[in-house]
Amino acid sequence: MSEPGPMLRGARQWMAKLAAMRGGGVPDAPSLPVRDPWPGEPGRGARILKGEIEYCAATRPLHPGGFTATDASPLMLAHIHGFSWLRDLRALGTDAARSRARALIADWIETETLPALATAPPVTGARLAAWLGHYDFFAASADDDFRQMMMARLVHDARHLSAAMPIEARDGRAFTAIKGLIAASVALPDHAAFVPRALRFLVPEIERQIMPDGAHCERSPAAHLAALQDLTEIRALLQIGRAEAPPQLPGAIERMALALRALRHADGGLALFNGTAEDWPNLIDLVLSQAGRTGRSTASLAHSGFHRLTAGKTTIIVDAGTPPGPGMDRFAHAGTLAFEFSAGRERLIVNCGAAPASTTDWRDALRATAAHSTLIIADVSSSELKPDGLGRRPTNVELTRQEANGAHWLEASHDGWKKLFGAIHRRRLYLAESGEDLRGEDSVEADEPQSFTLRFHLHPNVTASIQQDNEAALLRLPSGQGWRLRAGGAALSVEESIYFGGPEPRRAEQIVLTSTQDGLQQVKWALTKMG
Repeated sequence: MSEPGPMLRGARQWMAKLAAMRGGGVPDAPSLPVRDPWPGEPGRGARILKGEIEYCAATRPLHPGGFTATDASPLMLAHIHGFSWLRDLRALGTDAARSRARALIADWIETETLPALATAPPVTGARLAAWLGHYDFFAASADDDFRQMMMARLVHDARHLSAAMPIEARDGRAFTAIKGLIAASVALPDHAAFVPRALRFLVPEIERQIMPDGAHCERSPAAHLAALQDLTEIRALLQIGRAEAPPQLPGAIERMALALRALRHADGGLALFNGTAEDWPNLIDLVLSQAGRTGRSTASLAHSGFHRLTAGKTTIIVDAGTPPGPGMDRFAHAGTLAFEFSAGRERLIVNCGAAPASTTDWRDALRATAAHSTLIIADVSSSELKPDGLGRRPTNVELTRQEANGAHWLEASHDGWKKLFGAIHRRRLYLAESGEDLRGEDSVEADEPQSFTLRFHLHPNVTASIQQDNEAALLRLPSGQGWRLRAGGAALSVEESIYFGGPEPRRAEQIVLTSTQDGLQQVKWALTKMG
């Protein structure tokens, strides 16, 4: 399908603006109820009442008169102007929360000069869905002037969004734009033509973004969850509007739900790869229930490169895939061949998490290879970090996996340092059938010996202590369960780390194995349960 050029797109938007200027077609209220299906967080709602908003490890002021600010990160600005935080005010549920929602919406509408990002199609789509999805909460009891002003802006924005299709974003944001347009069409039956226009672009996006294994093209569990939320909402909106869903939609939802299960630890939260925090297990459960009937999680997402090893009560999730391509890598980290390890419902070895909405140095520090449980050569990340994605990156990630009698063996390699150092990182993992014995081997294959560091970041709830021989560390979980990490071929130490995987940043520790350039180019290590 060919996309319209800038001239045609501009003409459509001009016609949409002309239609809005002529007036008409603005109902007094939505004709059909459209309810946002996802829970909010009352604590965040209370912070909004105090004049600040928290999102993805970043906090910003949010109060009437503040919508002209442009000094926040693009992700935070998109969140602020997309209004999905109305969920948090709804979760708070007080009259003060309802009044604050109306005040902020009225102020946004009356703001003359909004940042350009505020009217970008994905942000507009999020805002349309949010205003309509929470209409009963903040607008049903409002005065006529507020409702007329808001409905007029809804119609205006829906027309502009329709004219902007297909949008330029090549990632999950396209689903958000399509969802908003469908929500507007369902709630505003006079604009039913928006549905076939939105569906015209939905199928190509599903085919382009959802891999055959069900993983999302951004290779981010967080982006995967958001895309699955959008697609389940789209399906529900089409049912409300009695519009026929394309046959590709239910199949994509089912595949994505299976893949999402593979990206969870036993505590219900997500694995921390490519811009992801643990997130709320209850939200993930709700998304899976909305997705409908799904089977057991798969052990291998072959197309995306995520692999799940389970034995006994142990879960290991490994990123053994090629980083996402340009245009899909806005959340991408330099974490190739990193893994996470959980024992039962307790996380033991983790990555450091993410702060994608932050404007501080933490955003890129958490994207670096050193913030992941993997190997790094000469303190240079395996992918080059850029503000809008990745530059240099691994182009060849090879993997072999075998299973026998409940045990797992995995060997993987990547060439992220091939151009810089002529080096290949190879990682071998063996998980015994009991789940209580993990053996690892990390090596650097290069013509010239390289100095490298191997890191095992620990969850903040884990305490580490070096044993007397300085060749092992004892790791103690909150339950009292103990694990011993032993290593040969590198110096072992315990160092400080930080964890951005939960609601607040927390201090943590990491086991660091350091090799010298003239030493062995191989480290063997073992993680075994004690007792």
